[in-house]
Amino acid sequence: MGALMVQGTGSDVGKSVLVAGLCRALANRGLRVLPFKPQNMSNNAAVTSDGGEIGRAQALQALACRAPAHTDMNPVLLKPQADHTSQLVVHGRVRGTLGGGNFRMGRAALLPDVMASWQRLRAQADVVVVEGAGSPAEINLRAGDIANMGFARAARVPVVLVGDIDRGGVIAALVGTRAVLDPADAAMIRGFVINKFRGDPALFADGYQQIAALSGWRGFGVVPWLAESARLPSEDAVVLERHAPLRAGALRIACPILPRIANFDDLDPLKGESGVELVMVPPGQPIPPDCALIVLPGSKATLADLAALRAQGWDIDILAHHRRGGRVLGICGGYQMLGKTVADPHGIEGPAGEMPGLGLLDVATVLTAHKALRQVAGRALGQAFAGFEMHMGHTEGPDCARPFALLDGDRPDGAIDAGGQVMGSYVHGALGGPALRGALLGWIGGVSDGANHSAVVDAALDAIAARLEQHLDIDGLLALTREAGDA
Repeated sequence: MGALMVQGTGSDVGKSVLVAGLCRALANRGLRVLPFKPQNMSNNAAVTSDGGEIGRAQALQALACRAPAHTDMNPVLLKPQADHTSQLVVHGRVRGTLGGGNFRMGRAALLPDVMASWQRLRAQADVVVVEGAGSPAEINLRAGDIANMGFARAARVPVVLVGDIDRGGVIAALVGTRAVLDPADAAMIRGFVINKFRGDPALFADGYQQIAALSGWRGFGVVPWLAESARLPSEDAVVLERHAPLRAGALRIACPILPRIANFDDLDPLKGESGVELVMVPPGQPIPPDCALIVLPGSKATLADLAALRAQGWDIDILAHHRRGGRVLGICGGYQMLGKTVADPHGIEGPAGEMPGLGLLDVATVLTAHKALRQVAGRALGQAFAGFEMHMGHTEGPDCARPFALLDGDRPDGAIDAGGQVMGSYVHGALGGPALRGALLGWIGGVSDGANHSAVVDAALDAIAARLEQHLDIDGLLALTREAGDA
């Protein structure tokens, strides 16, 4: 059984998209392919078929493989929350909370968990495509590493290193990585890929050859800028800093970028609507007064993000919007913020305490240690939908008598205020289907294009796979997978 690991010269060089594209390209060749990421850090996560959670990118990569997402695909997930701590998720379940120093000292102890998942996946696939995290050039983090070379050497998996030419300095990034690596780590790297090239690749022919000569690695190709990746859900919050072009005459929907925003890919289906302008509001900017809808997104630290929302003055903007008759939707942590109070009596997210919410829904939330993780189906606004729950806390109050949705037949979820102006739900991913998204847009005076978001994502994966077949030496990469040894 073969394997290949894709590492990068830094974060956001396009590893996740390239792995997804490679997975789809190999699956299109009739191979049984599965994705794997030993350690991930993200607040964008998805619920798996076995009832756990993994990073959103690995769920997308599973889709690229046409395989159900499973917790073995991302055995260690860190979810940053308040006070410089992260929730530690192992094999899809919460195992505790870690500070940065604690994790750096204790991560080597997680290698057996990583390797157990790795062995199970390898037994099920012809090829496993592995994604690294950050960069192996961060040699100050090498001791105890389980995300990059620590895993590659333990599992004996050959590595291809990706450099992002769009950010500049790609020759230095690739050759410099070679220079700082331990010789045994550098020996794991069998080649490189240039990613995000704009223009004629022939113009970089000399640079490509110089990288090969200076590093001693062979090149596997130059990947052009993949415009199709904009249709894929993103895991990295870096994308929130990029502003979409304004759409004349479009219905404006605004979402504040909270410090611990989570599962912001819930909004991707709205962003894809031709009649919608989705405005992700950064800190320091007011929420546009002319928006038709404000969405409060998921949060990994509801109390901390609620305090941050007030510090930005966004609570004033939201309440003014509401007084003008504007609509408000809260998802998961955003739903909790819309209530009268949010209490954390056991210090689940940080110091124990309670905070007043925005008071737009007559509900109250108490955070609890139990984490609800389940895939769901139901009806909301008269339409069928599917999604997943992933939250800690229980919300109840008079407005829950008007639930946003009925799940799995008759289980109520969320709340709607008496005037029908404010809605909240714990369900993620519900707007991917055209029926519910159309009903939501109708609620604010808009019309949906009617696209099935899942079909849009699937088509984008096929388009990316076709581009990789054209610009990468896929046969060479496939031959490289056969060099993987037994761990």
